[in-house]
Amino acid sequence: MRGRVNESVALAQLAHRLEEVVGELRGIPVDVERVEDNELVREQIAQAAATARELRAMHPVGSAEHGREEQKSRLRVLDALRRGMTMRTIVHASVLDDPRKAARIRELHATGDLHRVIDEPIQQLLVFDRAVAFVRITPVPYSPGALVIRQQSLIAILIDLFEQTWARARETTEPAHRLTQREREVLALIAEGRSNSAVARALSITEAAVGKHVAGVFAKLELPATADDNRRVLAVLAYLRGAAG
Repeated sequence: MRGRVNESVALAQLAHRLEEVVGELRGIPVDVERVEDNELVREQIAQAAATARELRAMHPVGSAEHGREEQKSRLRVLDALRRGMTMRTIVHASVLDDPRKAARIRELHATGDLHRVIDEPIQQLLVFDRAVAFVRITPVPYSPGALVIRQQSLIAILIDLFEQTWARARETTEPAHRLTQREREVLALIAEGRSNSAVARALSITEAAVGKHVAGVFAKLELPATADDNRRVLAVLAYLRGAAG
């Protein structure tokens, strides 16, 4: 009986403390603006970029820009780099499956907009300095509108998220990033020491399909057949260097 009384008292105290916390939060102004018009979002991003010294970005998909828009975007990046802005960008590995997008990422990386690649899901994010952040209202690629965040506590959390993701991400210069998702899966299982037949069972595909993917891995990693080198071992080493990068 006494245990139940103590439990009731503890629950009542917890409920009271939660009410206090909620009351405290109600008094804190949260500086988050909802902007649904894409043109207004672009204008606010341009304003932030004009004076920022640092940009952190995450992109789950490649840019939707083409032709002259893409060229203008490239020139804006170059201008910002010349002005001294530091840029770091994380992209999802699937972006590199598109040769045009992969070439653009390598070009940006070479000019100073440092890129890393990650396999895990990410959301679109832009953080300028520690002043303002942009995230999509709906976490779906190319969805309209953005949340414009100036609340310092929220920006600090987003920066921590970026830095942790950056630390796990791999360099774009690793050859393994040219592999398709299926080729990466095959190589990951080979790195575990599995034979082609074991890989086929794990992925529910034929052993012939595994052989085709392995051949693709060798070709993309530029591992020609030689009398001395074991290409499976070399491919695994390339994979492990990428995973650790």
